[in-house]
Amino acid sequence: MRRAPIVLVATVVGTTGVLMFKPHEAVPTVASSSSSSSTASQDATVSKSGSTTTATGAVISTQFGNTQVQVTIEGGKITDVKPLQIPGNEPQSVQISNGAVPALRESALSKQSAAIDSVSGATYTSQSYAASLQSALDKAGFTAADGSTAPTTAPTESEERGHGGGFGGGGFDG
Repeated sequence: MRRAPIVLVATVVGTTGVLMFKPHEAVPTVASSSSSSSTASQDATVSKSGSTTTATGAVISTQFGNTQVQVTIEGGKITDVKPLQIPGNEPQSVQISNGAVPALRESALSKQSAAIDSVSGATYTSQSYAASLQSALDKAGFTAADGSTAPTTAPTESEERGHGGGFGGGGFDG
């Protein structure tokens, strides 16, 4: 019987601690869509230096935030893709985007095209990344060796209906 008050107090203290816990918000590791003035200055730029061309893709807006990439082409090959903006309207969206961007970059570099593989669980990020990349490649005058291209429009929620792959359709997918 002497253990009952100790267990009760420990339960109350533990429950209070859990209820008062506030996790830190995730901070995006790349520029987010919070500043429209930076978006305007980064829109539609192409620069050439010798055999190197750098082009900034269009800003692609989705319900989870904006996506914009910059591509570097050297000697007719895609050598780098940098995210300038990634979806970041919510902490979960930031986490999903930060996890997907490196895989999307690697896919673009290996395929030498914007027709890249989507990252599972990051459909909107994948599609908007590919669209901004295709926009940048178009501005740079780059054509993939196999002629492949990606759509240059933002993914919409209506396009995703029926493409849930059995995961229930209504889940978060940033």
